[in-house]
Amino acid sequence: MAPLHRGVPHPEQLAAQLARLVTVALAGNGFYQRKLAGTRVDLSDPEVYLKHCPLTTKEELVTDQAEHPPYGTNLSHPLEHYTRCHQTSGTTGAPLRWLDTPASWDGMVADWRQVWDASGITSADRILFAFSFGPFIGFWLGFESAHQLGALCLSGGGMSSLKRLKLLSENACTVLCCTPTYGLHLADLAQKEGLNLSAIAPRMLLVAGEPGGSLPVTRQRLSDAWHGARVFDHHGMTEVGPVSFEHPEQPGSLVVMEDSFLAEILDPNDGTPVQPDASGLFTGELVLTTLKRTASPLLRFRTGDLVSACREQGRLLLKGGILGRVDDMCVVRGVNVYPSAIEEVVKRFPEIEEYRVTVDRRGSMTELQLEVEADDATVKKLSDKLHDALALRVMVRLVPPGSLPRFEMKAKRWQVLG
Repeated sequence: MAPLHRGVPHPEQLAAQLARLVTVALAGNGFYQRKLAGTRVDLSDPEVYLKHCPLTTKEELVTDQAEHPPYGTNLSHPLEHYTRCHQTSGTTGAPLRWLDTPASWDGMVADWRQVWDASGITSADRILFAFSFGPFIGFWLGFESAHQLGALCLSGGGMSSLKRLKLLSENACTVLCCTPTYGLHLADLAQKEGLNLSAIAPRMLLVAGEPGGSLPVTRQRLSDAWHGARVFDHHGMTEVGPVSFEHPEQPGSLVVMEDSFLAEILDPNDGTPVQPDASGLFTGELVLTTLKRTASPLLRFRTGDLVSACREQGRLLLKGGILGRVDDMCVVRGVNVYPSAIEEVVKRFPEIEEYRVTVDRRGSMTELQLEVEADDATVKKLSDKLHDALALRVMVRLVPPGSLPRFEMKAKRWQVLG
């Protein structure tokens, strides 16, 4: 197996990368020319950069694209230099279009090789990408990097779930790439269709797109459903590319690719650096600077992802993976409730086919309601387990089987009212 990752840049190397990034942004990038116009300090110094460079938000990028359609002004080169166009999933607001030059795309493909290397996947594997292959970036990079790896790659685009299961079986695929939710859905469908899943199960599920890939309960349910398959998590974003991959020796922890990103953990309320808690974890919003993807760069980008991070043996680890979205975290009667905390309890009940959480902020107090497809006995048990885990009473409501939405890509189970 190749080294776990290529390492944290040396301070001098980091300064050189920042200097190049800022130079490119100021030379021809309209978005950052305007944004950095009032900054009169040397942003190539990492300490100065972190202190004086303003944060970038998704709302700014959405506004920029709305005012300068269709691609906005966060482009460091003339439009004819760009050859790839993808867009965000739009699960947390208006979708963003994102362009890449061949150089920036190749850099992200190379980053994706770290995911394959860390997972132990090789050219001997047969990989099914259970993904629509639409404009959402999804597994596009993984597909291309797996080709370069020499693995046999099968596209599941434009197929029903049942056809994807047959494709998996007929080609004896050893790896299945999907979201955790869709992995469970495929296993459930196989059982309903009477397919012998033990005969067709791959040796590994490589998952992304949801917090569940790093949650012990969800990982176990996936592994059990696929007859002992290894579950391997990673995460990334359309705006920045692949960001992290599962530590091979610490399932449930993600390693940030710090050779490609300058990462910070900030308080989502005021944007200041967070202090470690009693266990030494820095819990807050992950903020990233793209050190290599300079064609459409992001400087101190607020990802909206909630994480608990620490540094071990020189590596930045996200313990428990992505805890959830900043917008989804809510405070109910003084208790911080994260999407991952709810999922960790719900997934203990294999009889629950699907669930949805509603956060109601319209009254004087925030209320939390959980809808589940199950039975009355399960609702009572779930309510008790949630109370034990959160020290909080959560209203659990039974809904008819099949009434809640199913998801192929990122599951959007949280809705906020008010």
